[in-house]
Amino acid sequence: MSSRVPQERRRRRPTRSGVLLSEDLIVQTALRLIGEHGPEALSVRRLGAALGCDPTALYRYFHDTDDLVLAIADRIIGDAMAGFVPGEDWVASLREMALRVRAGYLAHPRAAAMAAHRVTRRRSEIQAVDTGIGLLLSAGFEPAAAARLYLAFIDTVLSHAATDAAFQALPRQQREADHRAWRDVYQDLDPVAYPALTAVRRELPGMADSSFEEAVDLLLDALAARAPARRASTVRSVGRRSAGGAGR
Repeated sequence: MSSRVPQERRRRRPTRSGVLLSEDLIVQTALRLIGEHGPEALSVRRLGAALGCDPTALYRYFHDTDDLVLAIADRIIGDAMAGFVPGEDWVASLREMALRVRAGYLAHPRAAAMAAHRVTRRRSEIQAVDTGIGLLLSAGFEPAAAARLYLAFIDTVLSHAATDAAFQALPRQQREADHRAWRDVYQDLDPVAYPALTAVRRELPGMADSSFEEAVDLLLDALAARAPARRASTVRSVGRRSAGGAGR
């Protein structure tokens, strides 16, 4: 919740249609509008109409639409991390964090593009960052290294998750056309002009899948190799594919 809006202005208020207005309801409605109509649907006028209230009432809860975007981004993080409890294996815990972030973005693919590159300055993000850096500190990394390596970790996770979400947000026909390209266009290339692609031609249909888990595993393996405390589990790969890593 934004600490910049005075507490007395954040109290739940009924709209003219009888709906009890709140920051939570506004964020929930904004996510629904973005999911149905895209980011361009995020306007005070459309939100007011959807909530059955005067658009100016929204300014009791958010200073402007960007303030609302930050709250939306934090909601996605909060929903994704709900119930997460880090385990003793810091590598496995970071991996679960990564999978949760991706799942959160795929749950709101149209909103993900607005959220991935923002710093929300809110509770859910702060808690997630504290948890991630804490896991790296528990692995024996010095504070400066833990902060920097967490940035590398989360940037990789967010970038790949946002890419998968952006693909999911495409119209179905475009997604199917992109998938078919690997099976059709890339299967009929001149072997002289494209010898490498010809050599792996049978594997190319798999390029339609997400590389999210492979990218995360490569990064986590590198972090584990550099961990001063060497606390990475020796069976990190066990269960990697059991965490719901479906492709796009």
